[in-house]
Amino acid sequence: MIAVDTNLLVYAYREDSEFHSSATENLRPVLEGSAPWALPWPCVHEFIGVVTNSKIYKPASPLPNAIAFLESLFGSPQLHLLSESPGYFEKLRSIAQAAKIFGPRIHDARIAALCLHHGVSELWSADRDFSAFPQLKVRNPLVEK
Repeated sequence: MIAVDTNLLVYAYREDSEFHSSATENLRPVLEGSAPWALPWPCVHEFIGVVTNSKIYKPASPLPNAIAFLESLFGSPQLHLLSESPGYFEKLRSIAQAAKIFGPRIHDARIAALCLHHGVSELWSADRDFSAFPQLKVRNPLVEK
């Protein structure tokens, strides 16, 4: 199962992103395909925070538009929303300690732990910070085919 990180969602949503076309083209087969795919809940929250932030985008996306985009994704029958459940904290502790992370990097560790906890085979992300978690296969579909 492929999981999709925040940055790819943002690129696919924001038409003013230089990566919009590539992200849309690469994500479409996953989002519309017959294979299961996943979104970690922290990525959903972060997506809303990024696209509606007027310090990042001028103009920022209106909240109802960002919510509507997410709801269109939630309509995919193959989507699995990844959340914490029993056993998750042990995975988080293990990878966070192995990577010796601290501070805000716990956010990436949380996403990685959720993916590993739920059996995600590959996280699609343009964020190189996930290299701190070698247990999780990460691929940037915008540069890797």
